[in-house]
Amino acid sequence: MMDKGILRLVMSSEMARGLYRARHPDGLAGLHSLAVVAVLNGLFRVCLLAVEEHCRDSTHIHLGRQSLLRGPSGMAEEGFFHRHRWQFLTLGVLALLMVWGAVRWWRGPVVLVAEVAQRDFVQTVVASGRVMAPHRVDVGSQITGTVVAVPVREGQSVKAGDMLIELQSDEFRAAIQQADLAVEQGQIRIRQLREVQQPLAAQALRQAQVSYQNTEAQWRRSQELARKGFIGEAALDEARKVHDIADAQLQSAQTQWHALQRGGADDLLAQAVVSQARAAASVARARAAYTVIRAVADGTLIAHDVEVGSVVQPGKVLMGLSPSGMTQLVVQIDEKNLRLLALGQQALASADAYPQQRFEAVLVFINPGVNPQTGALEVKLDVPSPPAYLKQDMTVSVDIKVARRPHAVVVSSEVVHDADSQAPWVLVAQGGRAIRRPIRLGLRHAGYSEVLEGLQVDDRVIPTASGLAPGGRLRAVVQASPP
Repeated sequence: MMDKGILRLVMSSEMARGLYRARHPDGLAGLHSLAVVAVLNGLFRVCLLAVEEHCRDSTHIHLGRQSLLRGPSGMAEEGFFHRHRWQFLTLGVLALLMVWGAVRWWRGPVVLVAEVAQRDFVQTVVASGRVMAPHRVDVGSQITGTVVAVPVREGQSVKAGDMLIELQSDEFRAAIQQADLAVEQGQIRIRQLREVQQPLAAQALRQAQVSYQNTEAQWRRSQELARKGFIGEAALDEARKVHDIADAQLQSAQTQWHALQRGGADDLLAQAVVSQARAAASVARARAAYTVIRAVADGTLIAHDVEVGSVVQPGKVLMGLSPSGMTQLVVQIDEKNLRLLALGQQALASADAYPQQRFEAVLVFINPGVNPQTGALEVKLDVPSPPAYLKQDMTVSVDIKVARRPHAVVVSSEVVHDADSQAPWVLVAQGGRAIRRPIRLGLRHAGYSEVLEGLQVDDRVIPTASGLAPGGRLRAVVQASPP
């Protein structure tokens, strides 16, 4: 048979619950208060019974307890509660816990919510790439030779004309001497023509002229004598023969004399020989110059692949030179971001070796072709003021500013449901419930989204990770606002 104390505890709780339902049929928000009062009443009775165990010998306290608790059946009730006092105490604690849990369940879970903020919003395209000069010079040898000196080292700054590599040059110096001797011989030949052969040719011409004049006179006399019959036909033929020989000798002397004059054939030939010798000397000097490899421009050596004693050949790259000038960043951009890019856009970049030090860059080139294997296109950015630590081929990260919205309504992308669909929506904490609200998105970047319609500043939005369904109850706790 159930004890009267238990019946009182149960009846007090049921009466409180029925009374509240009669007065508030639409909600149970205050039910926990009445239930707690009823349970505390029962616990008070249990506690008094527990005190009696320690005060059994005290008549005053015993009589006081009798006046508070006993009725006509007080003795039976006292014995029952005394035997089961710890069970009743445990029952009371469990009842309190159940009431507390029911109230928390009815009010919903504690959920961190974010307040909608308004701030300037910048959308950027993030990419990685490398540092590159406008052009890179590969340094190599044009001849086969043995390296005898390398006076520079990798990373060293050089000026145009500075020696980078020296090759063995004995053979080339000998070729230069031989060519110079050929030039000298040609020049001596010209002097010989003008100082010796020209005078001899002039003298031979005068002799031929005198001989021709004599034979011409004899020919005329022979013709006169032949008409008068003083000489025969044979003598006339002999005179004609002598005259023809003298004439031929005169023409030969004239031709030779003209050939030896300035602009004549022999003179031009001698000058051509000298010119050829000089050209050969120039070739020899040019090839000898190849034994000294020099910097073609101011810059920094970024590669070094040669040592003293190495045998080098044409076509092999021995050094790399990064010329001084405008530093550029070459990065690969996903083709899906092509519509966002435009020449002149500003960017912030940082080297992976110095991630905290950022520097400015400007987009100056967009490659019109897309790599079919990677789906990326190459873009180049100028760095107007490159930091001193920036080196050729360094890996860099670049944030290109492609759009800017002043005073935009911004939320974390973690609160947006179906963000990539045509109808994105969010859950807004309102009146202790999660209310579904459709929105229209704008720019999106770095985990944040611009909301064009559907939200106002200070609205409290619920993260998708909360797992709440539309209409669910919650206790909203505002988390720190984004920077």
